[in-house]
Amino acid sequence: MHRHGIKGRKFGRETDQRRALTRGLMCSLIEHQSITTSLAKAKEIRRSTEKMITLAKKGTLASRRLLIARLGNIEVADLLVDQIVPQIKRDSGYLKIERAGLRRGDNTELATISFVDDIELKEDK
Repeated sequence: MHRHGIKGRKFGRETDQRRALTRGLMCSLIEHQSITTSLAKAKEIRRSTEKMITLAKKGTLASRRLLIARLGNIEVADLLVDQIVPQIKRDSGYLKIERAGLRRGDNTELATISFVDDIELKEDK
């Protein structure tokens, strides 16, 4: 059997666990602007996160509500729409993946995923 028409990676997890993993990694990436994870996970969350950024660029109430539903975190969605997206100066290709060596325990290839543009966050008090 061939994998024709099957998109995405499974990571050896059930659907709900995989969805939760992707949401958590996307939220961490948006909050910290850079995370280090396995190369396969970095490649997978780049797809989803770039779609979220494109959705956030619309800036409408409907797109904001979709972001909240897909990310599962209101603060992260607001951070993306209000602070990060206005600083992005490109139409696509918002994220970059740089290889970061091998993990010590299981020799998995690590990668750092971050925004291409420099992002400065304003801290609210």
